[in-house]
Amino acid sequence: MPVRFTDLAGIRAALADLPQPDAAALAGASARNAQLTKPPASLGRLEELAIWYAGWRSEARPAMRAPLVCLFAGNHGVAARGVSAFPPEVTAQMVGNFEAGGAAINQLAGAFGARLSVTPLSLESPTADFTQGPAMSEAEVVEAFATGWAAVDPAADLLVTGEMGIGNTTAAAALSAALFGGGGEAWVGRGTGVDDAGLARKREVVDAGLAAHAGALDDPLEVLRRLGGRELAAMAGAILAARHHRIPVILDGFICCASAAVLAKAAPGALEHCVAGHSGAEAAHARLLEALGLTALLDLELRLGEGSGAALAIGVLKGALACHSGMATFAEAGVSAG
Repeated sequence: MPVRFTDLAGIRAALADLPQPDAAALAGASARNAQLTKPPASLGRLEELAIWYAGWRSEARPAMRAPLVCLFAGNHGVAARGVSAFPPEVTAQMVGNFEAGGAAINQLAGAFGARLSVTPLSLESPTADFTQGPAMSEAEVVEAFATGWAAVDPAADLLVTGEMGIGNTTAAAALSAALFGGGGEAWVGRGTGVDDAGLARKREVVDAGLAAHAGALDDPLEVLRRLGGRELAAMAGAILAARHHRIPVILDGFICCASAAVLAKAAPGALEHCVAGHSGAEAAHARLLEALGLTALLDLELRLGEGSGAALAIGVLKGALACHSGMATFAEAGVSAG
């Protein structure tokens, strides 16, 4: 559905009336699950995943045919404060690597049959240093959000969002602290691998940003504008677009979940079409998942970003759907149900 956002009010309107799962498909999938040749609940969360997916796709016996990974890249003015182990030029260099097929996300998307799109967002114009003022103007955050929305192909039947942006774990920590409370000490981790001095700088930067914008932190969209980044806004836009297209979403790591948290705080229930792909090694990711009420499918100590953990979890969801839609029922197999 084409949507052109011109201001934050348009985003608020898109959050106000959210599609819900198909009740008939949920009932049909639940009934089918109860008849499959297995003891009740013996496939654990795989059963829940298949039924959840069925509800959003309006198919009681669904199959995944067109998974999509949307990767967004942005640069952050706050990176100049020494919060990353890598320089900002790496963002554009990694975009080139994504486009050439050489990154981890390329391999993982390909392994599970997902199409990958890569969208760089004004890399030559980093966001402003959020300790000195808002990271983005209203026009900038709305443009990034709209870009994320437009990147989602309505024909996709699963979405993973990924990111690249030197300095974006700092922005994600600031978002999380603003949305859920606590300062730099609670939410800042080592990100790309900063040393102890770098970790202290990151915490100071987050605390300075929270103090600079203290009067505006009760509005989640203003939090995104003031403390976020273009790629974080784009991921939020893509996740909300997926809801309107009734496309299930697998969330990736700390940065992706911080973007999703903006939607969750702005509209309770906004992430009902999402599951958490993994719990990563970045210090605050598990805390953020707990705040969002999400339980990760995988825990492999990943901290790469790029959508890599969520892409890996596509395999778990594919397995759930294969069992749900491919297994025989007791009647079909001629097996006694007991």
